[in-house]
Amino acid sequence: MAETAPLKRPDRDGAPDDRKREPLWRDMLGECLRERRRDRGERLSDTADRAGVSPQYLSEMERGVKDPSSEMIAAVAGALDLTLIDLTLAVAERVSANSITACVGTANRAAYALAA
Repeated sequence: MAETAPLKRPDRDGAPDDRKREPLWRDMLGECLRERRRDRGERLSDTADRAGVSPQYLSEMERGVKDPSSEMIAAVAGALDLTLIDLTLAVAERVSANSITACVGTANRAAYALAA
């Protein structure tokens, strides 16, 4: 569902590894917002009304189509009874979990090399 941008980290030989992909912030933000809204049993229009945005705009945020301003993010977070720091931490955890999953193969090889 979420598109990713290439992660340009050098490999052991110094060349970037284009096989690794890092998720986009807006995709992870949207997933967190949608999950929180659904956990609360709310419709798009309910949350959008409280945030002062259109349901279409909120839908676009949730799908990762929009790159919302910090003011828009704060408004939607507030409508979902989240602080901006709580939302930011939730998104960071998703990004981190995604990055760890993408690098598991490399980490396993490193562990085997250390064990040898």
